[in-house]
Order: sequence, then structure tokens, then C-alpha cells
Amino acid sequence: MSDPYKTLGLQKSASADDIRKAYRKLAKQYHPDANPGDATAEEKFKQVSSAFKLLSDPAQRSRYDRGEIDANGEEVAGHHHFRSSRHARRSEFTDIFSDLFNDFGASSRAMKGGDLKASLDIDFALAGRGGSHRLQLPDGRKIDVKIPAGVEDGKMLRLGGQGQPGHHGGPSGDLLITLNTRPHRWFSRDGDTVRLDLPVSIQEAVLGAKVRVPTLHGDVDLKVPPGSTSGTLLRLKGRGIQKPGKAAGDQIVRLLVDVPDNDDLADRLRTWIPPTGYNPRKNIKI
Repeated sequence: MSDPYKTLGLQKSASADDIRKAYRKLAKQYHPDANPGDATAEEKFKQVSSAFKLLSDPAQRSRYDRGEIDANGEEVAGHHHFRSSRHARRSEFTDIFSDLFNDFGASSRAMKGGDLKASLDIDFALAGRGGSHRLQLPDGRKIDVKIPAGVEDGKMLRLGGQGQPGHHGGPSGDLLITLNTRPHRWFSRDGDTVRLDLPVSIQEAVLGAKVRVPTLHGDVDLKVPPGSTSGTLLRLKGRGIQKPGKAAGDQIVRLLVDVPDNDDLADRLRTWIPPTGYNPRKNIKI
């Protein structure tokens, strides 16, 4: 795998926010839904996702920058993770002294286990509505992670007692999970507001229509006003992010007029005469 920084088009000095923005842009560009049947785009999407997974984890990113692991997260020969080695050394000496004190009848000191870190990719709907997602840990355990409704991209969840086992009767450490929301082809969010790019036909835009629209809370009917154009914004009240104890946000629908590849339509437009003074670009100024 190539350098994850180059894959995302970033410098090593990039901030966490820069990494998230670059990932969202490229993932949306190469998403399989936007490039059906395009194997090259699918492979690029996988590379972008893999690069983001490594660089979005502060600990993994630091190890990569120090040359301890490669772009796939694998250990590089000749390098050792200092924290792990130090922990192992401390555990070794703890065991030695524990055995010594136990020989003299003294009790060993209870120690809390270390924390574990993991990342979890979730889809847009799960991040918006909340719910449960099963995660398998490196040690083989499977746990159900509760995703809060409206969770932000990059949010870290702490699961108490799900980390490494404690020493000498001490409590287990915690599991720290970083949530990464996969970009959606049509939906995005702005705080508690959900935004949807909705394709409509020329007929629906010109004559007006009632169309079925998906939301986080189920499909609803939306009235498209006659004479609508691409970029027309319509509001669905209370159909956005619903966080506990807060009023639900709205869903903003942006209409995108879809032009079909149709010979009959093309023939009709060739004979169409625009109204006097009509210029769709008359208000475009710098």
C-alpha cells in the first residue's frame, strides 16, 4: 500500500480535521454507489478508507510517522513499540516482586488493566438514528456497541471494563472506540440538520408534483412546487437529527433536475422557443 498521506493528498503536518475532510471528499468521489461497475474506483475507495483508518487513530499515526509500522499497520522489522515494551518490562518486574512478596506472606498490589483502542466504521443512517453495532475485538471477543443518536464523526466512545484484564485482582481497563461515519452519496449533515440532494424529473420540476422522500425517520411525501429548478431548497420540519432531550433538527432537500438521455425530448427541445428576454444566466455576476 502507498503512503496514506499521499493517498489522501495530505502533508504529514495535516491536522485531524484535515484528514477527515480529505477522506470525506475522496470517499464520496470514489464511492461504489457513485461509480457502479468501476473496479478502479472501487479499489481507490478501499485505499482511501484504509489510509483514513490508520491516520485517524492518533496512536497508529504516531507509530507510522516514527517508522514502527507500515501503511498496512504491520510491524516493521527492527522496530518495537516503546509503550508496549515498557509495559511488558513493568509487568515482568511486577511479577518478580509479586512472587518475592508472596513468599514472605505479603499481598500483591491490585492494578487496573490497560486500555484497548479500536475504530468502527458506521453508515450515515446508524450515526443519525443511533442503534447497536456488533464489533469483534482482536482477542476474538464480540461486543455490541451502543451508538448514540446524532453521534458526530470522529467521536470516541469509552466502554468501561472492556479493556485488558487487571493484575492481581484489579479491574479491567476500558475500550476506547473511535467512530468513523462513512460518507453517503445523497445525504450529509450540518449539526442537527440533515441535507439531501434529491433528483427530480423535468416534468416534476416544471409542473410540480408530490414525491416520496427518504428521511432518518421514515419516508414522507414532499410537494415540489411548479417551476422548480436545480438548487431549489425545501424544508422538512423535524426530520433531521433527533438527540435525547433536544428538539429534532430539520431536513433540507435540494432539488436536482435530472435530464434523461432521450431522443424524443431532444427533438422537442430543438423546436422550443424561449420566452422573450429569457436568460438563465442573467443574474450570474462576480
